[in-house]
Amino acid sequence: MSVLNFFKSAPVVPEIEDQKEVKQRYKYWRWRIFYSMFIGYVFYYFTRKSFTFAMPVMMEDLGLKISDLGILSSILSITYGLSKFLSGMLSDRSNPRFFMAIGLILTGVFNICFGMTSSIAFFAIFWGLNGVFQGWGWPPCARLLTHWYSQKERGTWWGLTSTSHSVGGALIPFIAAQCAVCWGWRSAMYVPGVICILAGLYLMNRLRDTPQSLGLPTIEKFKNDYPDAKAHDDEEISTKDMLFKHVLRNKFIWVLAISYFFVYVIRQAVNDFGALFLIQSKGYSMISASFSIGCFEVGGILGTLVAGWGSDKIFKGRRAPINVIFSLGVIVAIAALYLSPPGALFLDYSLMFAIGFMIFGPQMLIGMAAVELSHKKAAGTSNGFVGWVAYLGAATAGYPISVIAEKWGWYGFFAALVLCGIISVALLVPLWNIKSNPKFTDKELEPVEAVPGNS
Repeated sequence: MSVLNFFKSAPVVPEIEDQKEVKQRYKYWRWRIFYSMFIGYVFYYFTRKSFTFAMPVMMEDLGLKISDLGILSSILSITYGLSKFLSGMLSDRSNPRFFMAIGLILTGVFNICFGMTSSIAFFAIFWGLNGVFQGWGWPPCARLLTHWYSQKERGTWWGLTSTSHSVGGALIPFIAAQCAVCWGWRSAMYVPGVICILAGLYLMNRLRDTPQSLGLPTIEKFKNDYPDAKAHDDEEISTKDMLFKHVLRNKFIWVLAISYFFVYVIRQAVNDFGALFLIQSKGYSMISASFSIGCFEVGGILGTLVAGWGSDKIFKGRRAPINVIFSLGVIVAIAALYLSPPGALFLDYSLMFAIGFMIFGPQMLIGMAAVELSHKKAAGTSNGFVGWVAYLGAATAGYPISVIAEKWGWYGFFAALVLCGIISVALLVPLWNIKSNPKFTDKELEPVEAVPGNS
C-alpha cells in the first residue's frame, strides 16, 4: 500500500486568489515542467540506445552474431510497446513527478545489470526489463502536457517536447561509442546507466503534478481556452464502442497502423544497424560510424518540425501528403546510402541525415492522423493502438531483419527496407485528400485537432 501511495496523484490544494501571483507561478512552473520533461526524456534515450553503440564491440568480444543482437532489439521493442500502452492507463492515475523519475532510475539499473553479464539469456531478461520501464517515460509527459498547456498552444509544446528523443539519440553516440572504444562495451552500458539514475533523482526534484496540486487554477481557466462546444465533451462513450466502433472497426485506423508498422521497421533498422553497416561495409571506425547516428537524429529533429509545419500551413491540416512525400524521400535516401561509394564520409553523413529527416515526419504525423480520424473520446485508444502496431514493426526490425542481413548480406537488408517504404507509400496514397473522418459530422462529433503523439 505504501508503494501505491508513493505513486498516487498529488492532492488538490486551495486555489490561490491573487491573480498576479497565479500568473507569475504559472509562468515559472510551465517553463520548469517543460525543460524538466525535455531533459528527462533525453536521458531515457541514453539507456534505450546505449546497446546500439555497444553492439560492434560486443560481437568481437563475445562472438555474437547479428541475429543474436537482433533478438535483443526485438525484445526491447515488444516490451516497450506493451508497456507504453499499459503504463499510459496507469500514469493517468499517478504522479508524473515520481512515475517518470522511477522509470528512468530503473532503466539505469537494468543497463548496469546488462553490462555485468555475458549470457544471452540474461541479456534478454535485463533488456526486456529495460523496455518495460522505458514505457514509463512518455505517458507522464503526455499527462503534464495536457494539464499545463491549453488546447490552442499544446501542439507547439508537444512538438517541441517530442524532439527530445532525437536530441538524446544524437548525444548518446558520443558517450556510448567513446566508452566502448576506450574502456570496452560494458562501460557503454554502465556510464549511461549511472547518468540516468542521477537524472531520475533530478526529475524528482524538478517535476510536479497538476496545476491544482500547487494551488493554481486549471489551464483551461487560466488561459480561458475551453474545448469547442461542437466537440460534445460531455458525450459519454462506452469502452466497447471506444475500442471496437471507433478503433478496431475504423478502416482509417487500420490503414494508418499498418503503414506505421513499415515506417517503424525502417526507423528502427537504420537506428540499430546503420552504424554497423558503415563499419562492416564501408570500413569506417567505430567513432566515425557512430557519428552518423547523430546525423540521423539531428535530421529527425528538423524533419519532425518541418513535417508538422508543412501539414498545417501547406496542406491545411491534411497529413497524408506530407507522409507520402517524406516516405518517397526515405526510399530514395536508403537506396543512395547503400549505393554510395566507400570512403565518401560526408555523403554518408548527409544521407543518414536525410533518412532521419524523412522518416521522423511520418513517425509523428501518422500517430497524429490516427487521433484526427477517430472519435475524440477514443483519441488515446486510437493513438495507443497504432503505436502498439508500430512497435511490432520495431520488433520486426530486430531479429527478422537481422536474419535477412545474415542470409543475404547488406543487399538483402536494404532491399527489405526499400520494400517497406514502397508498401507504406501504397497504403498512405489513398488518404491523400482525407482530413477528418467523413462519418463525424455536426450531428455526431467533429474530431479534435490533434497534437503530435509517439517517441
